[in-house]
Amino acid sequence: MDQVKFNVEAMHIKDHGSRQLSQETVQKLISQSQEAKEQAYCPYSKFRVGAALLTPENQVFTGCNVENACYNLGLCAERNAISKAVSEGYRHFKAIAIASDVDDQFISPCGGCRQFMREFGPNWDVYLSKPDGSYRKMTVDELLPAPFSL
Repeated sequence: MDQVKFNVEAMHIKDHGSRQLSQETVQKLISQSQEAKEQAYCPYSKFRVGAALLTPENQVFTGCNVENACYNLGLCAERNAISKAVSEGYRHFKAIAIASDVDDQFISPCGGCRQFMREFGPNWDVYLSKPDGSYRKMTVDELLPAPFSL
């Protein structure tokens, strides 16, 4: 059985002030999503994805995709990161960065993850990145302008 080392403590980013993140914070968040991607369990697709989620308290929760032989039981990196944060009592988020190995386009969340993110509000930032650290910034609302709701 393979063993993976991980830190159960959530990481922190120093960023003060408004919802607008500093360039340094964005780069750290993208870097943490790239690090999370390294833990991906994707024996079927070989498509590694990592996510780093930032709370208003500047705490970071990371996640990676975890596949399953029964495909629909797999989990996306974004939902893993959000679920970790929610399990620790967080319900509001500043931003999420998403990373993959795709270098010819910015990684974009699937439809299910867009709806999952939307559950926690429309006005937080999503950083779609490439392996070289470049990114495109969007809001959850821009990614899913007409969400399902009850």
